[in-house]
Amino acid sequence: MRVALDRLLGVVEGDPSLVHLERFAGRPARHRQAAPPVAPALAALLPGPLWSHQADALELARGGSSVVVSTGTASGKSLCYQLPIAEAILDAEEGNGQPSSALCLYPTKALAQDQLRSFTALGLPGLVSACYDGDTEAGRRSWARRHANVVLTNPDMLHAALLPHHARWATFLSRLRYVVVDEMHTLRGVFGSHVAHLLRRLRRLCAHYGSEPVFLFGSATVGEPAALARELCGGPVVAVTDDGSPRGERFFALWDPPVIDPVSGARASAHSETARLLAELVAGGSRAFAFCRSRAAAESVAAEAVRRVGPVLGSTIRSYRSGYLATERRDIEAGLAGGHLRGVVATSALELGVDIGGLDACVLDGFPGTIASMWQQAGRAGRKAERSLAILVAGEDQLDRWLIAHPEEVFSRPPEPAVVNLANPYVASPHLACAAYERPLEQGDDRWWDDLDEGVRRLVADDRVVVREGRGYWAGRRPPARAVGLRSASACEYRIADLGGTLVGTVDESRAFTTVHPGAVYLHQGRAFRVDVLDVGERVAWVSPSPGDESTQVRSDTDVAILDDERCVAIGDGVALHLGAVEVRQRVVGYERRSALT
Repeated sequence: MRVALDRLLGVVEGDPSLVHLERFAGRPARHRQAAPPVAPALAALLPGPLWSHQADALELARGGSSVVVSTGTASGKSLCYQLPIAEAILDAEEGNGQPSSALCLYPTKALAQDQLRSFTALGLPGLVSACYDGDTEAGRRSWARRHANVVLTNPDMLHAALLPHHARWATFLSRLRYVVVDEMHTLRGVFGSHVAHLLRRLRRLCAHYGSEPVFLFGSATVGEPAALARELCGGPVVAVTDDGSPRGERFFALWDPPVIDPVSGARASAHSETARLLAELVAGGSRAFAFCRSRAAAESVAAEAVRRVGPVLGSTIRSYRSGYLATERRDIEAGLAGGHLRGVVATSALELGVDIGGLDACVLDGFPGTIASMWQQAGRAGRKAERSLAILVAGEDQLDRWLIAHPEEVFSRPPEPAVVNLANPYVASPHLACAAYERPLEQGDDRWWDDLDEGVRRLVADDRVVVREGRGYWAGRRPPARAVGLRSASACEYRIADLGGTLVGTVDESRAFTTVHPGAVYLHQGRAFRVDVLDVGERVAWVSPSPGDESTQVRSDTDVAILDDERCVAIGDGVALHLGAVEVRQRVVGYERRSALT
């Protein structure tokens, strides 16, 4: 792999599209033994001595402190929570402690499946782990409730399936000692705000069943990790940020696509350059990843890379994104773990910490929006202290153009803090309704929600909660969690099926009208489909095969109405920054048909 990487570096350095090449020196590992040392029965199962930050996290968790480990990609964060969980279970097995359980939350199903393999590989007697997500069959869900003491799931499943039916989980919740929240840096904005309320609902039910779990957060490098973790769980958290893991030498290239029309100054698209670079990497013998900002871009880049390398090598390149069927996701993940796949084009679904083995290089199709996300994607290469290359291909938008002209800003800026807003009424009210359904709201619940009284008043005014004898009861007919989506405005999902009824994929309701509208070309694993009918009532898009010689681009109108202007601050000469509430409406008005060659 080193020869292939050196060869690629030579090509990069000689190409006029290279704007800047930054080198980062490697570093050796720093080891430290935990005090007291890990029990011999458990130490024998570990891959080697602990890195210093792993020992720090273990000691804090043992002492009952909630912890956030915010270190680089491939720094062994998983072991920071696996060890305290395993120790608690081993103590109970040996008669030195009470039976305990652990709940592990991951933002994606792929990551949960990956960590299930990691827990299973420990081979610790008494540790029974199970996945509990939307792909889990009914029989396996029942088995997990009865037998597992380590349950791996995602926030959506905790919200919609576990907490509303908490009585079925009474034993598990009464023994809950640790709650793991992995990939914490992804919990920002609306999704992070939802998760913050979700964790308060979980803590509320744990208190009802007599437990007070310790929270263990794992995060890539992010600004102010302890503050974010405190906002999410509502309690004190200690940050571990001194990374003791080894790191190989890294190169990071900033890449400006070449000019293809000297008259207009038009450049090749970032998509086409990403596909070309990925194809060159794979053809040179490297294992490489490309990250795209949209599903359509991931499908397009993968198809172009396959075309460039030909059918033989093309069989080792796949796209990966949300919306695939469970069988397709598992097949791709197995190909990654087994080394069969040489190139993968992904959205943020694989930005996270899934173990995909040693990668030589990573190509970013445009700036992903934050410095934190950029480093998380770039860090997927060189995960085993090997030399690696990352390439950021600039897109056409103004932020990309500015960054490519200011390399010092790319490499000197610290990762941004992630922001959540618990006061958002569009997030808080639905979760209070869910909490009332799970267990009547009481005055003492203000320990979980500062604005409990105001929230209950809003629910009473909307006829969703009734108050009797000082307690707030859910007044609706259906469980409120069904109507609350954590990641989008809707919890509904549309199926995508061919005219024979075969399920092709899925898409959430918020994307349906821009992705699978009538006439749209839908790309899926290198295949093209034309959307014939979008049945809103049945929530299904009926599709038929398309030649793949054209693509579609939706056209929409967006209206922003200012509802309330709360505050105004002058930030420059004639420039003012306003804070307030707005309402955004988007309406799809048509779409463009484009040749697939342009």
